[in-house]
Amino acid sequence: MHVVATAGHVDHGKSTLVRALTGTDPDRLEEERRRGLSIELGYAWTELAGVGEVAFVDVPGHQRFLATTLAGVGPVPVALLVVAADDPWMPQAAEHLAALDALGVRHGVVVVTRADLADPAPALARARAEVDGTGLAGAPAVVVSGRTGAGLDELRQTLADVLAHVPEPDPSADVRLWVDRRFHIRGSGTVVTGTLPAGTVAVGDTLVLLGGAEARVRGLEALGRARQRMSGVARVALDLGGRAPEGIVRGTALLTPDAFLPATAVDVALRGEGRVPERPVLHLGSTLAAVHARPLGKDYYRLTLDGALPLRIGDRAILRDPGSRTLWGVTVLDPQPPALQRRGAAAARAEVLAGHDGTTAAELATRGLVRSGLLRRIGASPGPLPPGTVAAGDWLLAPSRARELRAALVALVEAAGVNGVTPAAAAHELGLPDPALVDALVEEPLRTEGGRIRSGDASLPPGLVAALEGLRAQLSAAPFAAPTAEELTALGLDAGAVAVLHRDGHVLRLAPGVVLLPDAPARATALLAGLPQPFTTSAARQALGTSRRVVLPLLAHLDAAGRTVRLPDDTRSVRGPAAGS
Repeated sequence: MHVVATAGHVDHGKSTLVRALTGTDPDRLEEERRRGLSIELGYAWTELAGVGEVAFVDVPGHQRFLATTLAGVGPVPVALLVVAADDPWMPQAAEHLAALDALGVRHGVVVVTRADLADPAPALARARAEVDGTGLAGAPAVVVSGRTGAGLDELRQTLADVLAHVPEPDPSADVRLWVDRRFHIRGSGTVVTGTLPAGTVAVGDTLVLLGGAEARVRGLEALGRARQRMSGVARVALDLGGRAPEGIVRGTALLTPDAFLPATAVDVALRGEGRVPERPVLHLGSTLAAVHARPLGKDYYRLTLDGALPLRIGDRAILRDPGSRTLWGVTVLDPQPPALQRRGAAAARAEVLAGHDGTTAAELATRGLVRSGLLRRIGASPGPLPPGTVAAGDWLLAPSRARELRAALVALVEAAGVNGVTPAAAAHELGLPDPALVDALVEEPLRTEGGRIRSGDASLPPGLVAALEGLRAQLSAAPFAAPTAEELTALGLDAGAVAVLHRDGHVLRLAPGVVLLPDAPARATALLAGLPQPFTTSAARQALGTSRRVVLPLLAHLDAAGRTVRLPDDTRSVRGPAAGS
C-alpha cells in the first residue's frame, strides 16, 4: 500500500480532487459538508495501475486547523500539493509546503486545480518557483479540473510513477503507530486509526503505550477490508476490544514492546529562519507537545518536553511558534542526552552534535560507556564496532575510554600489592556499573586468579615465579591431574611455598600435597554439569581425568562452595539450571 497526504490552502480543491480520484468523499462530518471545508482528517482510497492500493489523507487547509493538518501529514511520505488556478499563492499553501519540507517529504506531485476557471500557467509558475526551493524540488506538476475531469488520467499516471520510486520501508522495523482517531463500535470496542510508517502489525499482536499499558490487536482493517497483517506504509484501523487503555487519544503512539525509551529531553538540529521562542510547540507524527527550547549553539537546541515521547535518532518533526506561526524543521540527534551542568556545557555539546551521524560507532564514541540495548532503542544506525571496543554482556566501552580505564586499573592493582583487588572493588573505584567490565579490561600485565586481579607475578620471589610457571605448564593439558608430592618438590614447591601461593590466590590447595590452579572449581563444575544427574564419585573421576586422591577433596571443596550437593546415597548433583543438561 502507498499513503499520500494532500496539502494546500483552504478551498483550493483538495477534497474535490481526492473525491475525483477515489469516488469517495473524504469529508465525513456533516459540518464539513455544510460549510464546504475540511475540519478533521479525511480518508479515501483507490487503486492505481502499476502500484496497487493507494490511501489518501485529506487535511484541512484553514489556518485554524493547522495542528490537525500536521497530524495528518506527519507520518506520510508522499504529498499532493494543491493550488488553485483562480487564486494567487496563498498563506496556507506556503505554510503547508514549509511543513512538508521540514518533515523531510521528498516525494510528491504539484497539482494545479480549477483549470476550467482560469489560465493555470501563472499558478503553475508560482508553485514551481516555491516548490523548487524545498526538498520537493523537481516534483512533477499536473494541471487538472476536478469538475470536468480534465487531467485526472495524467495525474493518476504521474502519481503512480512517483509512488513506484518511493523507497520501501522495513517490514521488520519496530512499530510506532501514531493514533489520529479513536472511536467506539458497539459490539466490538475501541478502534484506533493511524498511518503505519514501517514495521508490521498483525491480529493477535500486543502493542504498548509509552507508560507500559498494553493494547491487544483483536482485529485489523485497511482500506475497508479485514486483514490478518499489514506492513508499512499503510493506513490501518486496529480493533483493540473493550479493554483498551483509556489513555489512547490522538497523538498517542502504539509501540512494539521494549523497543522505545521515554524521552523527556532531546537534542535536535534546527532548520529555518527567525528566533525560536522559549516555549514553542513540537509536532511529531500525529502528536503535539509543549516544549522548553534552550539554544546550545548555532542550529542546535535542547528541547525539554512537558511530557515524555518515544523519540529516536533521525526523527523529523516540526517546531512551531504558536504566536507568529513560524515553522522550523527539527531532526532528532539524541533522545537521551547528558545533563548540562557546567559553565560552557551547552557550547561544548553543540560541538559534539555538529559531528553527530547517528551511527552506533559515533554514539559509542560520544557516550564512552553505554548499553547496546539502549543504542537500539534510541535508533542508532547499526554497524561495525570500532577496533578496541570492549564488550561485557550488554555493556560497550569505547576504545578511548577502555584505554583510560585499563591504565587506571593497572595503577589500582599495583597499589594493592600482592593481594590484588576483586573485580567488584575495582568496579567501585573506577566508577563502572558492572564488575564484568573490569574482567573484560584485564590484559597483560594484569591477570585474574582466585577471584582477584593481580599484577603478573612481580610480587613473588624469582624462585616461586619459576616454580609457579612450571606448575601451570604441567596442569595446562590435564587441569585436574594434581602433581604428586615428589613432583611438587621437583618443581620447587615445598609445603611452605605452596602455603604462600595458596594464601595469595596463585594456587588452590585442596589437601596436603593436592594442588590445582584457582580456576579448577569453575572448570570442574562445567564438566560435571554435563553428566547425568546425580553422578557418582567414579563418574566424576573419569569425567575430570584424575585420581581418587584428587577427586575426593575436589568434590568436598565443591560441596562446601555450594557448587554441588551431596546426596544421602553419596551421589552428587550440580546446583543450578545446567545440571542434567
